[in-house]
Amino acid sequence: MSYTVFALKWRPKSFDEVIGQNHITSTLKGALQNNRLAHAFLFSGPRGVGKTSTARILAKALNCKAGPTQDPCQKCPSCIEISEGRSLDVIEIDGASNRGIDEIRVLRENVKFAPASGKYKVYIIDEVHMLTTEAFNALLKTLEEPPEFVKFIFATTQPQKVIPTILSRCHRFDFRRITAMEIARQLERIVNAEKLKVDKDVLFAIARSSDGSMRDAESVLDQLISFSRGKEKVSLKDVVSVLGVVEQEALFEIADKIAQKDAKAVLALFNSVIDNGKDISVFLNNLIEHFRNLMVVKVAGQNNQLVDFPQEICDRLSGQSQVFSLEEIFSAFNTLVGAQEMGKRLDSLRIPLEIGLVKLAHDKKGERVVPVKEQVKTPPKAQVKESAPEPPVEADPKVDPPEPDPAVSLDKIIGIWQNVIDALSKVKMSVATYLNEGEPLSILGNTLTISFAKNYSLHKEALEEKANCALIEKTFSEMLSAKLRINFILSAEEKQKEIRQDSAFIKSALDVFGGRVIKEE
Repeated sequence: MSYTVFALKWRPKSFDEVIGQNHITSTLKGALQNNRLAHAFLFSGPRGVGKTSTARILAKALNCKAGPTQDPCQKCPSCIEISEGRSLDVIEIDGASNRGIDEIRVLRENVKFAPASGKYKVYIIDEVHMLTTEAFNALLKTLEEPPEFVKFIFATTQPQKVIPTILSRCHRFDFRRITAMEIARQLERIVNAEKLKVDKDVLFAIARSSDGSMRDAESVLDQLISFSRGKEKVSLKDVVSVLGVVEQEALFEIADKIAQKDAKAVLALFNSVIDNGKDISVFLNNLIEHFRNLMVVKVAGQNNQLVDFPQEICDRLSGQSQVFSLEEIFSAFNTLVGAQEMGKRLDSLRIPLEIGLVKLAHDKKGERVVPVKEQVKTPPKAQVKESAPEPPVEADPKVDPPEPDPAVSLDKIIGIWQNVIDALSKVKMSVATYLNEGEPLSILGNTLTISFAKNYSLHKEALEEKANCALIEKTFSEMLSAKLRINFILSAEEKQKEIRQDSAFIKSALDVFGGRVIKEE
C-alpha cells in the first residue's frame, strides 16, 4: 500500500475535527440544524487552516444519507466518495488554472443538471480570487439565482481581490491562524496515534515555525520523521537541523548577556548561532519577537492570548522581563530594527546586527551625559569647527552670507525643540525618535545645524533621507513662521543619551500601555 502523508491522512472528516475554527463550525452546524444554509459561501483565510477541508465536510453534511446533518455518518456511499475525492456531485475546481470565461461558461451549462446520486450539487472553487473579471461577471447571474439543488463554496487566501458584486452574493467566513498551542496539541495526538517518540518541545518548535498553518506543521512533522528514521527518538536538535530555526534557549541566553552587559559573550553566542547554519534574518526576527514577548509579559502579565507559549516558557519570560526596564526594551527594538534597515542597504546583515548587539550589551556605566544647554554654550562657529568631520567650505567672496532671521535664534530653537519632537511623533514616530537623539548646534542664515554623536550615524543617515528631512524642515518652519533648512553633522565624540520620561517615544509608549514610570536611573 502506498504511503499517505500526514496532511492527507489526518485531514479533518467532521466539523468537530476542524482545529481552531470553532466560530465557523458552530455557525455552520447551527445553519444545518435550522435548515438555513445560504446558496453561496466564501471561506477566506491563510493557507493550511482548514478552508477546503471545511468545504468538503459541508458537502458531506448536505449529501449524507442522513442529511442534511451536523454529523455526517462517514459510512454511506456519498460520505465515502466525497472523502476520497471521487464524488460526481462535489466538483472541485482550481481557480488558478480554470480562471477564464470559457471555463465559467461550461460551469454555467453544467449547473442546470441535477445531482447524480446526492441531494445537492456542490461546487468548490479554490483560490477563487484568481478568476478574471470577465469570469466573475459571467458567474454573477448563476451565483445569484442558482437551482435549488446547487451550492457554491469559494475558498481564497486573498479575499480583497474578489470583486464586490461576488462578495455581496456570498455568506463570508474568515478563518483565523491556528495558535501554536492548538497545533502542538494536534501534533501530539498524531504522534501518539502513530506510536512515534517525539519530545513535546519538538512539537512546539514545529508549531511555532508553521506560522499558524496546520497543514505546514503536519508536513514538517512528516519530514522530520523521515529525516530521523532509525533514531530512537526525534529530538529538538533534529528540528533545528531540518528547519534552521533558532532554539528558544539561545534567545534567552542572548537576552541574559545583554542584561548583564557582557558584549563579548553576546558576540560569541551570536557567532555560535550562525556557525550552526541558522539564517541571520530568521535569527533577527526571532530576537525582535523575543523582546516583544518580554514587553507584553512585563505590561500585561502571562496572558496566553498575547503570548502563545507553554506555561514554562511564559514563566521564564516573566522572570527575564524583570531585569529589563520598558525603556531598555524599547531601546532594543530601535537598535534591532535599525540593524534590519541597515542590512537592506548592505550585502550582509551580519555586520549591522553585530554592531547592534554590541551596542545593546555595551557597559555604559561611568559615561557622563552632557545636557543640551551645556553643549551649546560654546559660540556656534567655534563648535561647528571643532565637531564637524568635514573641512569647512570656503564661501564665495562675491556672495554675502544670508542674514539670519532676527526672529529665529538658537535659544528659540532650543525652546521649541520638544514641541517639534512631539509634533513629529504624531506624524512619523521613527523620525521623532531619531531626531530626539540629536542636539541643535548652531543657526547660520536660514540653516539650522543639528549634531549627532558619532555612534549615532544610523540616526543621521535616516533623517537625511529626502522625505524625512522635508518633514522636519516643514515642522520647524511652521512653528517658527520662518523658512528653515536643516543640516545634520556628526560630532567627534561618542555619548549615551539619557532616555527621559518626557520624550515623545516614552510618552507614546506610556499612553499605549497605560503605564507609568516606577523608577528613573
